[in-house]
Amino acid sequence: MSRYVILEHDYPALHWDFMLEDGSALQTWRLAAVPAIGEAISAIHLFAHRLLYLDYEGPVSHGRGQVIRWDAGTFVWLTREEGKVAVQLLGDRLQGEVILQRVKTDEWSFSFTVQPVAGK
Repeated sequence: MSRYVILEHDYPALHWDFMLEDGSALQTWRLAAVPAIGEAISAIHLFAHRLLYLDYEGPVSHGRGQVIRWDAGTFVWLTREEGKVAVQLLGDRLQGEVILQRVKTDEWSFSFTVQPVAGK
């Protein structure tokens, strides 16, 4: 399975970077808020990042603040269409489905729903 990470990043203002392993790079969205169940969060699609961020915490080069791992785990692609991405996360904090839907050119909406626990 592919890996993902959510990094808390304090530069230029506090935000969270949601990164999905995609071959030799990380597809990345900057989230305006920490993921919360059932809440739509504004997201900006960024350039692809290097895989090293899957395991990295610390200062970012060129004085661009610090990153701290907020969540990490594995995921499965559910949908990969133009303007829509859906993944099933199995992480330390988040276990459920994330849907990213394009709103404008680089503006997206991020929503997270909890995965039901088997037998409940």
